[in-house]
Amino acid sequence: MGFCINCGNQHHDGVRFCRFCGTGQPSEQLLARLRAEAEQIRLLRMQMQQQQVNAQNDAYARLEAMRQQAEAATQVNNQQNQQYRPPGW
Repeated sequence: MGFCINCGNQHHDGVRFCRFCGTGQPSEQLLARLRAEAEQIRLLRMQMQQQQVNAQNDAYARLEAMRQQAEAATQVNNQQNQQYRPPGW
């Protein structure tokens, strides 16, 4: 089932003219081409979304590595501070 490109009423596939408003409808060839293009667009959108997810995951992984490095540096600094005794103590 399809819909009229002018009035939006539903009609059977393959009709050449809308029975409600008389507007000519796209051919089956054009509809097949449009459906194929729509599928390509859908696939491209899915690929782009996956790339965005991968980029976000990479950014999170880099942030986590930086956090771990900062935590390790803080621990080393704390250990050094505990071992340090100013002269005269």
